[in-house]
Amino acid sequence: MSETRISVETFKQSLQPDFKKGGGMGELGSCSESEPYAMQVTDDSMEPEFDRGCIIIIDPTGIVRDGAYVFAVDNKDEYIFRQLRILDGRHLLVALNESYQTIEISGMDRIEGVVTQRAGKRRSYHKWYDK
Repeated sequence: MSETRISVETFKQSLQPDFKKGGGMGELGSCSESEPYAMQVTDDSMEPEFDRGCIIIIDPTGIVRDGAYVFAVDNKDEYIFRQLRILDGRHLLVALNESYQTIEISGMDRIEGVVTQRAGKRRSYHKWYDK
């Protein structure tokens, strides 16, 4: 069991030079910071719903609510993909695989986007989460 995380700083440093200099997100770029983007699931923390290797679509403007699958920044400033649970005013990032621990975050400001789709090699594996 190995959980995959990447620090926010490392992620930003790994962006292509053109992307950081205005060729990507932001005012001068061709992409908006509010546009959905795709990522690949790299570990088994969200199985069985999201298998390792599947592609998820993340919407930075998606509606964040209890039970939503989210891409968030944890308390170590690392990106993480989890299900958000809001219980008694506490914001918890829960792995579907019970081998992983639940993480409490300070609030909604730590959410970077909401997973709206899951895609895979077979059409039957495609699923929408925002409907």
